[in-house]
Amino acid sequence: MEVQFEKRKKVYTHLNIAPLIDVVFLLLIFFMLSSHFIISQPGIKVILPYSSTARLHPEENIIISIAKDNTLYLNGKLVTLENLLGQLSARIKETKKKTVIIKADEKIDLGLAVKVMDIAKQANAESLVISTRKDVE
Repeated sequence: MEVQFEKRKKVYTHLNIAPLIDVVFLLLIFFMLSSHFIISQPGIKVILPYSSTARLHPEENIIISIAKDNTLYLNGKLVTLENLLGQLSARIKETKKKTVIIKADEKIDLGLAVKVMDIAKQANAESLVISTRKDVE
């Protein structure tokens, strides 16, 4: 007598990932469209010192930036200490408001900052403002 056993049926477990891929792409598109892209503005890297009495000044003024490596910039353009007086005098003659803002890194040589302030006075700047950051209390 021969006993025949039923053959086991193979159970196929198939995971359909097509809906998962659709959801992932929808989330990707959603986040791409809703996120803000922060574009770093090219500029001069200056770490301003803190001050508890800091105030905002409009950007229409003449700005002298002194970077950490003691390089000078007049409204974003590289200048040397020797030609700063000529370029600053010309810029002051062109503007109505003759205020010079000095944005100096907190690690620069104090002597260079004093020289720049002296050059600004020689160029007939009516007032000097040293830019700082607001001190967080």
